[in-house]
Amino acid sequence: MNRKFIMGALCAALALTGCQQKSVKDKDAIGKPQIEVKDGMLSPEVLWSFGRIGDVNVSPDGKKVLYTVTYYNIEKNKGNAEVYIMDADGGNVKQLTQTKNSEFNVIFNPKGDKIGFIYADGDDVNIYEMNLDGSGRKKISDFKDGDLEGFSYAPDGKHIVYVRALAKKDKYAYLKEGLDKTTGRINDDLAYRHWDNWVDNVPQPFVAEFDGKTVKEGVNLLDGTEFESPMRPWGGMEQIAWSPDGKRIAYTCRKKVGKEYAYSTNSDIFIYDIENKTTENISEGMMGYDQNPVFSFDGKTIAWESMERDGYEADKIRLFVYDFATKKAEYMTEQFDQNANGLKYSADSKNIYFVSDYHAKDNIYKLNIATKEIKQITNSVCDYTAVIPCGDKLIATRMSMSNPVEIWSVDEKDGKEKKISTVNDDLMAKVKWGKVEERWLKATDGKDLHTWVIYPPDFDSTKKYPTLLYCEGGPQSTVSQFWSYRWNFQIMAAHGYIIVAPNRRGLPGFGQEWLEEISGDYGGQCMRDYLTAIDELSKEPYVDVDHRGAVGASFGGYSVYWLAGHHDKRFKAFIAHNGMFNLEQQYLETEEMWFVNWDLGGAYWDKDPKVQKSYANSPHLFVDKWDTPIMVIHSEFDFRIVASQGMAAYNAALNRGIPARYLYFPDETHWVLKPQNGVLWQRNFFDWLDKWLKTDEQPNGNK
Repeated sequence: MNRKFIMGALCAALALTGCQQKSVKDKDAIGKPQIEVKDGMLSPEVLWSFGRIGDVNVSPDGKKVLYTVTYYNIEKNKGNAEVYIMDADGGNVKQLTQTKNSEFNVIFNPKGDKIGFIYADGDDVNIYEMNLDGSGRKKISDFKDGDLEGFSYAPDGKHIVYVRALAKKDKYAYLKEGLDKTTGRINDDLAYRHWDNWVDNVPQPFVAEFDGKTVKEGVNLLDGTEFESPMRPWGGMEQIAWSPDGKRIAYTCRKKVGKEYAYSTNSDIFIYDIENKTTENISEGMMGYDQNPVFSFDGKTIAWESMERDGYEADKIRLFVYDFATKKAEYMTEQFDQNANGLKYSADSKNIYFVSDYHAKDNIYKLNIATKEIKQITNSVCDYTAVIPCGDKLIATRMSMSNPVEIWSVDEKDGKEKKISTVNDDLMAKVKWGKVEERWLKATDGKDLHTWVIYPPDFDSTKKYPTLLYCEGGPQSTVSQFWSYRWNFQIMAAHGYIIVAPNRRGLPGFGQEWLEEISGDYGGQCMRDYLTAIDELSKEPYVDVDHRGAVGASFGGYSVYWLAGHHDKRFKAFIAHNGMFNLEQQYLETEEMWFVNWDLGGAYWDKDPKVQKSYANSPHLFVDKWDTPIMVIHSEFDFRIVASQGMAAYNAALNRGIPARYLYFPDETHWVLKPQNGVLWQRNFFDWLDKWLKTDEQPNGNK
């Protein structure tokens, strides 16, 4: 974390002795950018000027909504989040902080009269509280090591659970004696790195007494182990929950390390009794991911998200409810061929709200626990990302391909939706937006193939436009109504491109059968779906068939590499970001072995015909058929698909005499998160595509 809070001299000296401040206003704080939008053009700089809503919470009385907004400064190459509060109907919006760095993990205390949050001043990372108007800012913890990652209040306010990242013991420290400048790492097991970090520490939960003023020293729920809770890289405080009486804590944990961790997704839900200091595993025997527990308000049941099969990270997300009286867990969504995410109980504990993807749109649903009846509450062309019950309404966050995340109010009786935050309204009004159209096509096997088509602003059907095939990553990640600050369809459309974005085989939202058709068949029906989508749209008179490109990241990058050897002259340019190029290389370079074991079927030395079929579709085997300019993007701290994959693909293209460009980030991960790197990414993206798709430039340099 790189967050900083500058306290006044008196508070710095007195720390936890009750010193308070009025609302902090730092002249160096990053505020809302003021940017000119020329001709309504969505440029990279404009895209990075949008405010990004983060934490959203509802007050205990349901009258207030608390949220953060992050703005970025491209020149400073950083951003920071500030805290806002408004009435539940969207009125009376107030900015509560204006500080040099970010407040995060922003929540109401149980009484609703204070706001708790985490703030960092260098290595001084601690929990703070402030009044609802931003005044009375006060540090309530005194951690020294800068390893605090999250916290939540017990419902009775008497305890706090917090998460700290604890350093792993270096069992080879004796070999480094006298070598204080060595940078060597000594490993003797798997799971020594994960996604974008070396595994030098593990997050673990602590429970501590809280007297309303100071957080006492906590008890580590995983003391003496190196187990993670929450689970990295995605897990946060949603993986830890309080019982309504404040006496028990439910937490998610995969109690494995090393090779066992790298091969398994089998996590469980554990209940820790604060008084007795005992722990019970209530999902024992359930072999896939079990995570994100939520207690009912009456304390009689607990719900969580569950996957059935160990090692399958994209399995159906099932909704389970455990009854503490019977000690049985019941599968509530067995007849519901969709995922259930972001569970929230109704106030009477009789219903559970959740978000689910169906046909590339994420909407809000409600489960009746007694009958298992599921009702769809919203039915909009959007992606709801979270839902919180709030009196007779629901507070939710939602986005679309044409709108960044904002906060909405939903009336569950009639599904009526109302946007209550206006973070980006002024900037949105300055930008010209392209039309987003939903189409259904016939795949080569006769099944219906859902495809999004995004048109340039001021689209003219009598003209011809260069066209891009978008290849989704994941591999099991829906092309839904998402808003991205990198793979943003509207900025592509603003640059004069039509985008064809199919929900090819292997994506959720179209039933489990559709989802599972990709595993072990990377070069099969999913690729035929891509070609169907671009071929069908190319029948339209406004698609310039002589200027088509294909772009994608991760599995989408693999798709681009594969298509480069199989496209039969369809495309004139390719862009592959952080893609798999050599599957044999990928098997031994990636860090989550369960992924390659499931999706590829196993190790490349396994002679099983199904496994060999996977490796036979490795893109590097078809480089002899490459004939089209390609740009490769990769980052050094991507441990999921390491940078050598991109380097090999780039070198292969050059050795084949094919025009190529390599954009390499030594300080980025599987994503590109720094503002200036993000702008450079976008500029390269369009510079490369414009070169090959907006001119008659040929690969040999002739026109």
